[in-house]
Amino acid sequence: MKVDKGWNPYLAGALSGLVSIGSIWYAGKYFGASTTFVRTTGMMEKIFSPERVASMPYFIKEVPMVDWQWMFVIGIAIGAFVASISSGSFRFQAVPAMWQEKFGSSIAPRAVVAFIGGIFAMFGARLAEGCPSGHGLSGSLQLAVSGFIALACFFIGGLITANWLYKGGGKQ
Repeated sequence: MKVDKGWNPYLAGALSGLVSIGSIWYAGKYFGASTTFVRTTGMMEKIFSPERVASMPYFIKEVPMVDWQWMFVIGIAIGAFVASISSGSFRFQAVPAMWQEKFGSSIAPRAVVAFIGGIFAMFGARLAEGCPSGHGLSGSLQLAVSGFIALACFFIGGLITANWLYKGGGKQ
């Protein structure tokens, strides 16, 4: 199986750094994304029960609306698409090859694991009052010790999880 190289990670990292500096310079905002998902849920719920959303204390502080962060998340999706097209690595793939080699080609288990993982990630992001990009990337940009600790913990957690899931299997 051919391995797609994608973009040079140093170039991608440098461009991400420039985007974060531009975000602070232009909008006065640091990277973050997790609040967008909660606000989107609030926007959807407002369609069916606006009085319920209006009475929730959380949504008094975090008004469910399209804002810079919401557009940032849309930009992430668009940017990822453009990057994959420009690098020639774009493809539709419901089950990644590494997962398929280890756990089979069925879409259902992959979807269930991804959904449960998303629940855990979102719960953790809301519990920590921010997502990895908010704590890790933006925190380290501010030279906050907590930002560097967060980044280290994310990498360690990712290494442990990948090792646990794919130990001894998967060629990519």
